[in-house]
Amino acid sequence: MSEFANSIAVLTSGGDAPGMNAAVRAVVRAAINRNLQVYGVKRGYNGLLNGDVVQMNLRSVSDIINHGGTVLYTARSEEYNTPEGVKKAADYCRSLGVKGVVVIGGDGSFRGARDLSGAGIPCVGIPGTIDNDIACSEYTIGFDTAMNTVLEMVDKIRDTAQSHDRCSVVEVMGRRCGDIALQTGIACGATAILVPEKPHDIDTMVIDKILATQATGKKHFIVIVAEGVGGSAEIAKYIEEKTGIETRATVLGHVQRGGSPTLRDRVVATAMGHHAVELLANNIGNRVCALQNGNVVDFDITEALNMKRVFDEDLYNIAMDVSI
Repeated sequence: MSEFANSIAVLTSGGDAPGMNAAVRAVVRAAINRNLQVYGVKRGYNGLLNGDVVQMNLRSVSDIINHGGTVLYTARSEEYNTPEGVKKAADYCRSLGVKGVVVIGGDGSFRGARDLSGAGIPCVGIPGTIDNDIACSEYTIGFDTAMNTVLEMVDKIRDTAQSHDRCSVVEVMGRRCGDIALQTGIACGATAILVPEKPHDIDTMVIDKILATQATGKKHFIVIVAEGVGGSAEIAKYIEEKTGIETRATVLGHVQRGGSPTLRDRVVATAMGHHAVELLANNIGNRVCALQNGNVVDFDITEALNMKRVFDEDLYNIAMDVSI
C-alpha cells in the first residue's frame, strides 16, 4: 500500500443528483477494500470548514444505492470560495490525516477540488449533475434518472392534453445545457423542443409547426422548453393567442432531482467511485473522472474545466426532422 493514501474523505457538493449515494457507496467500499480509512464530509465544503465529518465503515453505506439525494447532504459555501477558506479546509484535512478527497458534483465543485489540490490535498472529482453539462464527460450521474422522471411526468400531462385537445408547454431543467429537453422531447414525441444552444424563433419553430401538424389531424401538442430558454408561461400564452388552441404551462422544477436512481446511474456512479479511489490510492490527484466511449477515464481538473461542451447537433437535427 502506498504511504500516500492511508485515509481519504468523500463529499457531495452543489445540486444533488440521483446516483450520488451509489458513488459514495463505491468510494467507501473500494477504499476499505484497500485498507484505507474513509471520512464522510457532510454538507459539501462546509463540512471541512466546520468539522462536520464522520468516519465511515462498510455498514455506513448499506442500503443507500437505491436512494435519491445524498446521505452526506450538500450545500454551497461562500467561505470556502476564498483563499483563507481553502487553507482552513486543507489544514483540517491534514489534522485528520486525510491525504485525498473525492468530490462528487459539478463544475463549481470541481473548481473547489482544484483549489484544494493546489493547497496540498489531492482531489478527484466525479461528475454528479442531472444537467449532463460537464464538458469532459459524455455522461453525468443523475442525468438518466432525471430524464426518466421528466418522461413519466410528460406522459401524465399528455393524458390531460389529449382529453382536452390542448397544447402543453413543459419546462424542464437545464440552464446552460439542453440535453434533458432534447432527449425527453424526442422520447415523448414533442411537436417542438427549445434549447439554449440553438436560436429559437417562436413563430417558426413552434407556431408554424403546431399549425402544420394540426392540419394533418393532430389535436393535442407537447412543447418542451429548457430552463435556459425559460418563459414557458409567456410561450403558452403566445401559442394560445396565435393558434386558438387552449394552452397550459407546467414547470416541473425540482421533482427532476429526486427519485430512486436508474440502473444506468447506479452502475456509472459505482464505476466512477471505484476509479476515483484507485487514483488516490496510487498517489494521483487533481483529476476528474469522466465517461468517454463508454469507459471511465480521467482528466486534469484544469484541463477539464477549460473544455467546451459539444452540443449533439445530429440528435437535434433528428428531433427536428421527426417532430411533425
